[in-house]
Amino acid sequence: MIRKGKKINKMRGSRSNGGGSVKRRRGAGNKGGKGKAGAGKHHWSTTVIENRYYFGKHGFKRPQKTIHRSYPVNLNFLNDKAEEFLEKGIATKDEDDVIVIDVTDLGYNKVLATGSLDIPLVVKSPAFSEAAIEKIEEAGGEAVELF
Repeated sequence: MIRKGKKINKMRGSRSNGGGSVKRRRGAGNKGGKGKAGAGKHHWSTTVIENRYYFGKHGFKRPQKTIHRSYPVNLNFLNDKAEEFLEKGIATKDEDDVIVIDVTDLGYNKVLATGSLDIPLVVKSPAFSEAAIEKIEEAGGEAVELF
């Protein structure tokens, strides 16, 4: 049946305004939620139309233990800061007066080849790029891999 007026106008004066038992209309527990609460029930809602991944699970999450993070450092940084590291005690000199830098003490775990070396350095690191090893050896230094 089609109503000419709103239901509230028709039910004016009745105790429950057409909502059945008065107890059912009471409190937030009967409200059904706020905003888009319960949108999972309605396949037609705009949330679902705009986002096709709204329902179900998608993809997977890798355990953090399996993710290896690389913290690289470039040769130009080591070249510029070598003397400063020596003064601070982070780097040492070996018997041939060559500066020895362990990049793990600086918080890095890989040496990359950006820049150039003016002085021979002995660089200790868990990983090197191939070009970095070549540049270190060309400058008269040594690349020592830590395991």
